Amino acid sequence: MSAPVICFGQQPCGFFPRRFLWAKITAARRLQAEIGGEIVFFCHDSDHDPRETQTILRHRHTGAVATLNFAFANRVQRKWTPLHLKRVLPEWQANTARQLPAYVDPAWVAAFKRVTAASVADFCLEMYRAMGLLEGLRVVRSSDPAVRRAACDLDDCFVDVPFAGEVVRARRTGGLLRLHEGGDAYLTVPTVPFGKEQVSPARDGRLRWMQSVVHCTHYVCGASEQDYLNQADAPEITNVPRDVVDRHEEAYIDPPA
Repeated sequence: MSAPVICFGQQPCGFFPRRFLWAKITAARRLQAEIGGEIVFFCHDSDHDPRETQTILRHRHTGAVATLNFAFANRVQRKWTPLHLKRVLPEWQANTARQLPAYVDPAWVAAFKRVTAASVADFCLEMYRAMGLLEGLRVVRSSDPAVRRAACDLDDCFVDVPFAGEVVRARRTGGLLRLHEGGDAYLTVPTVPFGKEQVSPARDGRLRWMQSVVHCTHYVCGASEQDYLNQADAPEITNVPRDVVDRHEEAYIDPPA
């Protein structure tokens, strides 16, 4: 029998990762200690929602909650550019670094200052790596052209296309490419030729698309994932709930060991 492949999926979820991601990692590591194999972090960095990278911190002395996020170059990039292409503004990093001592251990402030990354997704991954969270894990990114070429075909999908001087992630619906403005409002963008390297899945097709590349035996799923993942898309996978963790939306900032 082949060795187990233990996988979990997650968008970049803050420049300090949310505690639910940490809970997926700890569950995966515990399972690996029991059954062996490798751990794969399937990073959905093709997502575009700027709310995904909100970072919720508590003041070290007062306990007051603050929500920080990246700054974005313009409205189009903020709303619709995928995370692997949203640009990190140099002034954002400097301004945020000045605020962090009130919220996190000095070691994490220093690590934050050392990160050099052009994109939001790269910045998050480099910060997670600096915190030791990715040690021994294989990271597979949904933005990787090689991953996209190897993945199964999709009917319901998003397509990375140029628009207003940026690259946006447009939903392909009825032969049209559309951007969600909010509520029931959509903006149709010009249809252009595209290849598999530009395609990523909508939420409901994510498991099947990921599995066509990763071929995992076990999947560590979050609480909300259990509600929408169609297990019939990959019946060969054993699903494992992530660890239970309090304040799951807040950032994981435990001081280094």
